[in-house]
Amino acid sequence: MEVLGAGVISHAATIRDSEDHHLVARVVASGDTNAFGELIRRHQSQVRNFLRKLTAGDTSYADDLAQDCFLHAWDKLRTYSGRGSFIGWLLKVAYTTFLQSKRKSKRYAEILTEAGQVADAEAKAYTVHSDEVTDLDRLLGVLSEEERAVFVMSYACGLSHREISDATDQPVGTIKSIIFRGKEKIRTSFEIEDHQHG
Repeated sequence: MEVLGAGVISHAATIRDSEDHHLVARVVASGDTNAFGELIRRHQSQVRNFLRKLTAGDTSYADDLAQDCFLHAWDKLRTYSGRGSFIGWLLKVAYTTFLQSKRKSKRYAEILTEAGQVADAEAKAYTVHSDEVTDLDRLLGVLSEEERAVFVMSYACGLSHREISDATDQPVGTIKSIIFRGKEKIRTSFEIEDHQHG
């Protein structure tokens, strides 16, 4: 039954990717704003959630970044080659938008420092049992910016290692190492035994 379910999900993803490619072609060919609006409608919640995780939950900052991301996506849509999923390409635009904004803003450094200090204090005072790992933000708080971005792309957005590699311009092997290193940090920070979580 699970194999059938995985096949149905894979088929649905293939159909979604095909529809996305068709919409992109319409935008590139004729500047079809309705087709671009449909792409935004399909993917805006995933982009916003991704950016909220990167900004340590700062909703207004993440929403501003999401708007900037969609403006950049409109400007750069001709650079989408159709290789890989559109959402993978869009998350690369979102990640680049985030990095550019971070370079310009001290605000992000303050938020990240504050979130990291809170997470460190909580990690030291709290031992997580297998049935208590529910606070994703607390777990992500112990990761570096790079690790957090890769984890969100992998686990929250469901991107493959190849798609994350494309989005971050890093080799697949590096992505695998980042995920492994991040898991180890979480296990160590929250005293999680290896056999409790993958």
